[in-house]
Amino acid sequence: MRLPARVRMVEVGPRDGLQNEPAPVDTAAKITFIDMLSAAGLPAVEAGSFVSPKWVPQMADSDRVLAGIARRPGTAYPVLVPNMKGFEAALTAKVDEVAIFGAASESFSRRNINCSIAESLERFAPVAEAAARHGIRVRGYVSCVLGCPYEGDIAPEAVADVSARLLAMGCYEVSLGDTIGVGTPGRAQAMVDAVAARVPREKLAVHFHDTWGQALANILATLERGIATVDSSVAGLGGCPYAKGASGNVASEDVLYMLGGLGIATGVDLDALAAAGRYICAALGRRPTGRVAQALAAKLPENKQF
Repeated sequence: MRLPARVRMVEVGPRDGLQNEPAPVDTAAKITFIDMLSAAGLPAVEAGSFVSPKWVPQMADSDRVLAGIARRPGTAYPVLVPNMKGFEAALTAKVDEVAIFGAASESFSRRNINCSIAESLERFAPVAEAAARHGIRVRGYVSCVLGCPYEGDIAPEAVADVSARLLAMGCYEVSLGDTIGVGTPGRAQAMVDAVAARVPREKLAVHFHDTWGQALANILATLERGIATVDSSVAGLGGCPYAKGASGNVASEDVLYMLGGLGIATGVDLDALAAAGRYICAALGRRPTGRVAQALAAKLPENKQF
C-alpha cells in the first residue's frame, strides 16, 4: 500500500503530555502553549480534560484554559470526557470535540477507570448520544492495543472489537494507542490490519509511546497500511502512570521531521512546533526528549536553547 500524500497530526501534549506532571503548570502558560501549537499549523490540539480534579489535578483548570485560548480557524480543540458529568462541563466550556477512552485489556480498564470494558462502553454511550444532539464530534481512544502492563500481549481481535463498538457508538475516528510502548512494526501492522477489517482505515489513527524506541518505526509501518492520522506530543511529553518505565509519547518534532523527509504534507511548521516545545519545557524545568528538538536547539544561541 502506498504512503498517504498527507497526514493529519493530532497534538496531545497539552492534555496527555501534561496530565501526569507532578508540579502544577500555570493556566496562563497552558494557554500560551496551546496558542503556540495552533500557530504552528496543527489541525488538532488536545486542550484539556474534564475529569475529577481528585484524580487528575493538572487538568482542573481546563475550563479556564478553553476560555483563554485564541481558537484558530481550522484547528480542533478536543477534550477528554469520562462520563456525562464531564461532558456537561465540556459543553459549558463551548468545546467543538470530545474524546472518550476505552481499553483492549480488561485488567487495564479495571485499574485505570475502575470498570470492565463493557461497563466503560455503556458509560460512554450517553456521552456520544448527547454529543450528537449538540453537533459535537466524538473521537475514541483504545488503550493497550499492542500490550498491557498486567496481561502482556493483547490479541488484535480484542482491539478490533472495542474499536468497532466505538465506531458504532458514533465516534468519527478511533485512535489506537500503544500505551506502554512495546509494539514493533510487524505487530503494529498486524493489529491495524485486524482492526481495519471492521473499521475503515480512514477512520483510524495511531498513538505510539516510545518506551522501547520503536515509535517512529511503528508509525511508518502503519502509514504503509494506509493510516493517515498520527497522535504525538511535542517534546515527547507524557507517559503512563499505570506502566512502570513507560516513557512519553513519541515527540511531535520527530514525527514531523520524518514525514517531511518522506514528502508527506502536514501543514505544520517545524520551527514553530519546536519553539512551542521549548516554551513548555522551560515552564517544566526540563529539556525535550525528542532528538529533532535537541538537534534544532543546538543550532540556536546558547541562551535560547532551552
